[in-house]
Amino acid sequence: MKAVTDYLFIDDPADFPAAARRLTEGYGPLAVDTERAGGFRYDDRAFLVQLYRRGIPPIVVDPEGHREAFTVAFADVLEDLDWVMHAAHTDLPALQMLRVWPRRLFDTELAGRLLGLEKVNLSAMVGAFLGIDLPKGHGAEDFSQRPLPRALLDYAADDVIYLPDLVDTLAELLAASGKTTIAQQEFAHLLTFPPQPERWDTVRGAATLTAPEQRVVLEHLWHERDRIARAKDRAPTRVLATKTLVDMARRQPRTQSELRRIAGAQRLRRGHRKFWLEHVSEALSTDRALWPPRPQHADVPSKSAWKSTHPGSWEVVTALREDVAELAADIEVESTRLLKPSLLREVVWQVVEKHSLHPTSLRDYLLRRGARPWQVELVAPLLTARLS
Repeated sequence: MKAVTDYLFIDDPADFPAAARRLTEGYGPLAVDTERAGGFRYDDRAFLVQLYRRGIPPIVVDPEGHREAFTVAFADVLEDLDWVMHAAHTDLPALQMLRVWPRRLFDTELAGRLLGLEKVNLSAMVGAFLGIDLPKGHGAEDFSQRPLPRALLDYAADDVIYLPDLVDTLAELLAASGKTTIAQQEFAHLLTFPPQPERWDTVRGAATLTAPEQRVVLEHLWHERDRIARAKDRAPTRVLATKTLVDMARRQPRTQSELRRIAGAQRLRRGHRKFWLEHVSEALSTDRALWPPRPQHADVPSKSAWKSTHPGSWEVVTALREDVAELAADIEVESTRLLKPSLLREVVWQVVEKHSLHPTSLRDYLLRRGARPWQVELVAPLLTARLS
């Protein structure tokens, strides 16, 4: 069966209050989705917000240029409803920019993962459970273009209209598998960690740059790229690819010839290459006292360092990973969902090497470090048995 959707498209802020009131005429949870243009624009803000409740047609809202009006009209209504989303972690940052946030959430993608489904993208799940063929191929489109083609608006509306029916099916499956409480805790956990903005020292590859010269160049170039991207409302990677940025910091080219040897720099215009070379020199000419310090080594060593310097405790890590994987297979969830590998290593290091954590305190420690009660209930006995 093909997806066929009638919907309301609202792009006039004068119509926002009436659209918000229309939502109160529906019933059941509120399906929410956004369409963004992070690959084209400076940030990952929403260029469309799709809203749907049973009993009314989907409402597709264009908030661009009217974000304050969107918040004023919709915030109170939206925050009074239970939300349904698919892969909520990708949309919540954009909704936070609009200052709307759910009080309670059901994430259909996360539910699929907890049920051990092989394919958890929306199209696959709607097809498998509802027999609907959703259109594909528009997810990477530029939703900031105006006017938006009708095909993109249709695609956006289809992303929400089937979510309430999908929830009904998934909720039954979660209950049948004894995972309702697990799912509720996981959904609530999604709402406890607001998104963190990217910093210059968190870009991919930054951790490999440890020399002071490399770090000051990376910091300087990152801020310059960010300034240009913000001013032009362009994705930073379209100003300068991150890999090129990091390689420039790593090698600190001083000439056009040296810069052209860096992957991605060959595609820059000569004037742009000159611009970035000048900023490399400018970074290196700043007062060394103001350069960023060397990165602090994490309390827990890297996996390779741990294996070579503390092989005995690394064997404990290996054994516990196998224990966790076996238990995860028994309950049909991903092992990393049962216990984050980084948290497992942290616990072993604190107990075995640092002697700063006693096995009897593991439950409280895991909860403080973000583990959910269902995870603690299952993994704490495994950890205690191995570490006591």
